[in-house]
Amino acid sequence: MCGGRRSPKLLATKRTQLNTDARRRLFDHTPDTLRAFLTDLDEPEYRADQILEWVYRRGARGFDQMTNLPKALRQRLAERLYLYESQIVQCARAGDGVTRFLLRWADGETAECVSIPADDRRTACISTQVGCPVGCVFCASGIDGVRRDLSAGQIVEQAMVVAHQAEDDTRLSNIVFMGMGEPLVNYDATIRAVRTINAAWGVNIGARKITISTIGLPKQMRRLAHEDLQVTLALSLHAPTDELRRELIPWAKGVTIAQLVEAARYYFDRTGREVTLEYVLLADVNDRPEHARQLADLARRMRCNVNLILYNPVEGFPYKRPGEASAHAFLHHLRARGTNAHLRSSRGLDVDGACGQLRRRE
Repeated sequence: MCGGRRSPKLLATKRTQLNTDARRRLFDHTPDTLRAFLTDLDEPEYRADQILEWVYRRGARGFDQMTNLPKALRQRLAERLYLYESQIVQCARAGDGVTRFLLRWADGETAECVSIPADDRRTACISTQVGCPVGCVFCASGIDGVRRDLSAGQIVEQAMVVAHQAEDDTRLSNIVFMGMGEPLVNYDATIRAVRTINAAWGVNIGARKITISTIGLPKQMRRLAHEDLQVTLALSLHAPTDELRRELIPWAKGVTIAQLVEAARYYFDRTGREVTLEYVLLADVNDRPEHARQLADLARRMRCNVNLILYNPVEGFPYKRPGEASAHAFLHHLRARGTNAHLRSSRGLDVDGACGQLRRRE
């Protein structure tokens, strides 16, 4: 269920004051760094395994629940570490089971994460930044720009929040880095979070069930190919030509689609993992038959599949959601040209389904 208490409004925090809390975050730790931390406290290293077992396997929400640890150690840990730093300040549940959470961090900043149930699986859509630097003209996430990066631990914490807030016994099975922010800008924290989410000692989700979405940073895409992670790379394309893409994505002015195609081909050649092209359909903007033909031509130049997404309208924005007939016609044009394409189901429409809307309302 939607848990947590609604905290009072916090005073605005200057960016120079962010992340100044003296306590570190447990979710930022690996087994090795936690052992070193405990050694500095003159505690045995094996306590690290006990703590991680409590957090990731047994679902402890506080150090006081870790009953096989000495009481004095539990108190010292609570004084020195955050376990769960965030508070759930907004929780919106849609009729289809999608639940959107707005989390407030200790510095007063907020970010969204989403729980998406489907049959026997549950997906967490998580954020990597507070706000977004990209500024897609149809997206609410970047309206106020980017405030700061999230730490690896804050990224992992979102996945754990989704896991604990499930109303049924469905286990968290998939992670998509498709929330607020550009993951490959906050590269190091994103990769550390992926490794914790993937690790047997951590959240323990297979790499093939983790998707990292990017607006398209060729250098970082190539770097990701060398991380030896079998994650899926999703490229948010949204337009089949450079001219239209630059209208929709101001950040795209310095990168051509040809450069993105080469980087995507490099990722496939290095990892053997097909890239997913994400394409938000905007009525009368990028959903015409000629756009479908151009997109199919692009898809033939790399090993990829195409995910079509019906636009979730944002109040005050001029863009509209295309009709079902128009969307299916676009899908038909792609498939008729041999493109492996799918029309993704829209979820959470009745609770500000588009990324960034809950934070904007708050």
